[in-house]
Amino acid sequence: MAKRDYYEVLGVAKGATDDEIKKAYRKLAIANHPDKNPGDKAAEERFKEASEAYEILSDPKKRQAYDQFGFAGVDGNAGAGNYSNVYRDFGDIFGGMGGFGDIFDSFFGGGGRSAGGSRASRGPEPGQSLRHDVSIPFKEAVFGTSIEFTYARHVACDACHGTGGKGGHANQKVCPTCHGMGQVHRSSGFFTVATPCPDCQGTGHIIDNPCPECSGTGLKRKQQTLKVTIPPGVDTGSRIRLNGMGDAAPRGGVPGDLYVYVNVRDHKFFSREGSDLACQIPVSFTQAALGAEIAVPTVDDGVVKVTIPAGIQNGKILRVRGYGVPKGRSTDSRGDMYLKIVVETPKKLSMKAKALMKQLSEAMGEETAPTPMPLDKD
Repeated sequence: MAKRDYYEVLGVAKGATDDEIKKAYRKLAIANHPDKNPGDKAAEERFKEASEAYEILSDPKKRQAYDQFGFAGVDGNAGAGNYSNVYRDFGDIFGGMGGFGDIFDSFFGGGGRSAGGSRASRGPEPGQSLRHDVSIPFKEAVFGTSIEFTYARHVACDACHGTGGKGGHANQKVCPTCHGMGQVHRSSGFFTVATPCPDCQGTGHIIDNPCPECSGTGLKRKQQTLKVTIPPGVDTGSRIRLNGMGDAAPRGGVPGDLYVYVNVRDHKFFSREGSDLACQIPVSFTQAALGAEIAVPTVDDGVVKVTIPAGIQNGKILRVRGYGVPKGRSTDSRGDMYLKIVVETPKKLSMKAKALMKQLSEAMGEETAPTPMPLDKD
């Protein structure tokens, strides 16, 4: 299953402060800790997911690499279960809670306290991040391209300018259901469970004069067309992050991001392994025996001269330097192209060719009872 964006996992905006990230992780860790949810595999996975997100986002260098390159920038630091930052900050995150009883107090909202506070105390919620998948030809993935696509996103309502109020003036009042707390409480056995208020969605306020165009949400769905540059060297699964191009946030919050996921279509001849390319090249029996210089097609629709050494065997690999996939964001440095030689045995021969082949066989003294070769011998 594909990973979720780390900011999305913790429920924070991409510009969140270290303190906001720490508080968000604390809330998720308390809610999903295996000690609170024995036997609940889903809660255990959420706990691990939150710990992995915190490990990356709490480290300035790892966070910068993630913001710039996505998961590819932190592949060597995430998912291995070595959550050094999590354990480093454990006392700071969970300290001062008065032990196990206070963890339950934060988890279940006892005494009117919640883990992380209401939405009203945290400010406007960020907009949702979106995903859009694109499919591009193999060659364009190697050398880069620009693509244009249309997708749907929420934008600020034109009628109310995103305020949610009729005429652009939102008359807010304290939510009568939660009395401005953003949460409602219900009893569950010996505990009181706090949940976001269903009427104000956790903001603590409701709009008294909702905009008729957006029903008070401040948002409307709109089709948007974008032109995006695909850098050279992308592969299937590569992700491009477009800041602020996701859903707009209600009431002036930070908009979400758009993640463009790339799928690369197969090439008829070439396959790819990292920055290297590979293909199979047929050569004739005589070319393999005598050697030859052949013109090999390249991925950019050009040709390169390749020398076939005399006596080359079927399956031999030849390397052509510098004709692979660009390394990094430019085409100055490229990987290599590997050619697998396929020696073709002629299926039909003319009378003259048969006579010549027979003469060659007699001259070479070919054996009619050959000795088997070891399996590992080329």
